[in-house]
Amino acid sequence: MKYLIAGTGGVGGSIAAFLALNGNDVTCIARGEHLQAMQTNGLKLKSGLKGEHTIPVKARSAEEFRGKADVIFVCVKGYSVASVIDLIKRASHDKTIVIPILNVYGTGARIQQLIPEVTVLDGCIYIVSFVSAPGEVTQSGNIFRLVYGLREGTEVTSGLLEAVNKDLIESGIKVNLSPDIKRDTFIKWSFISAMAVTGAYYDVPMGEVQKPGKVRDTFIKLSTESAALGKRLGIEFPEDPVSYNLKVVDKIDPQGTSSMQKDIEKGHESEVQGLLFDVIRAAEEQGLDVPTYRKAAKKFKNKSTN
Repeated sequence: MKYLIAGTGGVGGSIAAFLALNGNDVTCIARGEHLQAMQTNGLKLKSGLKGEHTIPVKARSAEEFRGKADVIFVCVKGYSVASVIDLIKRASHDKTIVIPILNVYGTGARIQQLIPEVTVLDGCIYIVSFVSAPGEVTQSGNIFRLVYGLREGTEVTSGLLEAVNKDLIESGIKVNLSPDIKRDTFIKWSFISAMAVTGAYYDVPMGEVQKPGKVRDTFIKLSTESAALGKRLGIEFPEDPVSYNLKVVDKIDPQGTSSMQKDIEKGHESEVQGLLFDVIRAAEEQGLDVPTYRKAAKKFKNKSTN
């Protein structure tokens, strides 16, 4: 199996490193200093699960890559999806599967519309990871769970998902092959959205969300509003979504912040469109009011791309 990681940041780099450490054929797509460092010195991994390793990997820019892949993990930020569409087209053969691992809901369907000739699944991930230096990825803690599955109406070659699962599990990644990936990606979107918007709105780490008070109350209100949106969209939650979000956020490193918050602080492009404004748009389409989201949107209105 040939794996292509489109976007070797914290998430993509961790997937690539774990797969490569187990002897899988992995090619990393990156750019700039990060790419140059991997090409020169390999991919460095600092991991709470695996320890520290320097792994020789194939690393290319999207433009340089030539060849085909059996599995393409799309791990770019939501605003960069369009930049890897040509790469996916060139790298796919008739049995290739594409697995988007993004924070933004509905990415699989979006990519499928852009590339109807390729089989696109959907997925999400639970991990704390980031690029800690050029060519270096840090995976913190002991949580590394990848959830993916077939979108409704999608079929793949018999045995392919089982083969992917085997490779991932043997590489030390916990895997959930979801029977309802629409539900599971919405649950992740709901949590990440509430967490990222709360942290960015107050400019605080997650420790402040874990304490009783106005910050935690805002997180609860955002979670309540996104849960209401999910119900309008027909999502059947396995447990109370607000309680679930609180349970997850209370396990996060108190000093942790979302990548969206980090990007906003640095003045970089961020996922605020997909994690804030897209929630409001989806709610409006369903005739649902989300006052806490709208309040937050006033602070970030100059960052909307629509």
